[in-house]
Amino acid sequence: MSKLDDIVSLCKRRGFIFPGSDIYGGFAGTWDFGPLGVTLKKKIMDEWWHYFVESRDDMYGVDAAIIMNPRTWVASGHLATFADPLVECKECKSRFRADKIADGITESVTTEEFLDTHTKCPVCGKENWGPIRKFNMMFTTHVGAVLPDDDAETTSKNLAYLRPETAQGIFTNYKNIIDTIYPDIPFGLAQQGKAFRNEISPRDFILRDRECSQMEIEYFVAPDTWEENFEKMRALQHEFLEKIIKLPADKLHEYEVPAEDRAHYSKRTIDFMFDYPNGEEELMGLAYRTDFDLQNIARESGKSMEYRDKKINETFVPHVIEPSIGVERLMLAVLSTAYTEDEVGGEKRIVLKLPENLAPYRFCVSPLLKNKPELVEKARNVYQKLRDKYVNVTWDDSGNIGKRYRKQDEIGTPKCIVIDFDTLEDDTVTIRDRDTTEQIRVKISEL
Repeated sequence: MSKLDDIVSLCKRRGFIFPGSDIYGGFAGTWDFGPLGVTLKKKIMDEWWHYFVESRDDMYGVDAAIIMNPRTWVASGHLATFADPLVECKECKSRFRADKIADGITESVTTEEFLDTHTKCPVCGKENWGPIRKFNMMFTTHVGAVLPDDDAETTSKNLAYLRPETAQGIFTNYKNIIDTIYPDIPFGLAQQGKAFRNEISPRDFILRDRECSQMEIEYFVAPDTWEENFEKMRALQHEFLEKIIKLPADKLHEYEVPAEDRAHYSKRTIDFMFDYPNGEEELMGLAYRTDFDLQNIARESGKSMEYRDKKINETFVPHVIEPSIGVERLMLAVLSTAYTEDEVGGEKRIVLKLPENLAPYRFCVSPLLKNKPELVEKARNVYQKLRDKYVNVTWDDSGNIGKRYRKQDEIGTPKCIVIDFDTLEDDTVTIRDRDTTEQIRVKISEL
């Protein structure tokens, strides 16, 4: 069993993440978050929001609609270019994303380049491929009253798309922001929310799925300052990932994306790669989008996207630096970093060594024995005080104390607090550390 399989098993067993629609046999590329997964995900998103928005004077938040006017995706170029290389096996009719089943090729692979790899079909083992075709990954839907027997023209008028990125909701609100609060440039607009991509081959747990949460910033700058602002934003990504989220620096790698593999809107992109259990994969991207989006919106809408810089009394269309990160990819990086197996007392132990700021629970409170009312009453009192102060506190009185420790180790709780008979005498409790398993006694008043 690979480490990724171990993480998937732990996530389901302990209520972090379940397969989507599991009761009906699942639905490929979708995942549901249980009580602990929701809390971990929220803490990651809250840390990002605090670091990049709340703690800065030049960042502002937006929350745009998921279903947008279809002209959005014409202007952005997604209708024309948001596509992956799809290849079909002529033998079993299975379809795959070509660059994910063959070694040494990229998203821009041609049919000839793919055939030269002599890749065998992962399903039937044959080597009989059709031509590479571009597959647009946007999900389509219909807005309004559309009936199954409507003609193609009626249907097309009601056609809409689930957004494949949160960025366009920011760009379409750019003019609203400068018309209402007119921030000094440079300034950023940030958004967290759902995005949808009809992946050809969803895989690797929550790394590549069809419904995900994104955290994106569009940082608007004067055209001649993009390089210095790009470097500043680059440094901030490292600081956030390494100092706040506590990802190991030696597992993070920068990849300068070559021109032929960059998104259609990008003049420069750095992918931040991470060493996941199944290999190095993209964690996030930092892109210089130039004025591509605003200029396209101006053409499509007929409205000016110019910004007047009050300090120098000049008018220009801002350029944009964009850091974009998928929450689920970041969550998997956190889980794979935290997942540890060691031995305690000669027995194997599974422990999630989550950073304290991300752990679903900061403390677990337990009475030594649940059939002793005086211990339970005292433990409940301690539990309530800690919950009032720290919020993320859990209660556990199931099984013996050793089994409780193992359970809390697996869900990443940093400290377990046990109320025993000495507590009734001197108001001290035992605090047990998750990572070292060491125990100390502390006054309740000092918790």
